[in-house]
Amino acid sequence: MAAKPATIDEYLATVSEDQRTALEKLRKTIKAAAPKAEECINYGLAAFRLNGKNLVGFGASAKHCSFHPMDGHTVDAFKEELKDYETSKGTIRFSADKPLPATLVKKLVKARIAEIGG
Repeated sequence: MAAKPATIDEYLATVSEDQRTALEKLRKTIKAAAPKAEECINYGLAAFRLNGKNLVGFGASAKHCSFHPMDGHTVDAFKEELKDYETSKGTIRFSADKPLPATLVKKLVKARIAEIGG
């Protein structure tokens, strides 16, 4: 059994090339929106932490990529803007060939920063 990834780079090395491309773009957008956030692996996902608190995470599965605001409020607060994506309480799913728009990701990250007092 392969070792669990310890960094986002190690995590991304385990996903398909098209998913890696989409998730790298997402990673750069998150970094731009939250430059003080630190990268980590959290709950087996690539993630960002700010001031010791979970900010957002992202990942890939066999059929989709996902963005995780790490709470149950953000998805609901942006439900109108997320209507074209499959969502659940704390997850936004998207395909690698139809990634989340950078402007939307920035809004989601900024909302999370405001929530955690960053």
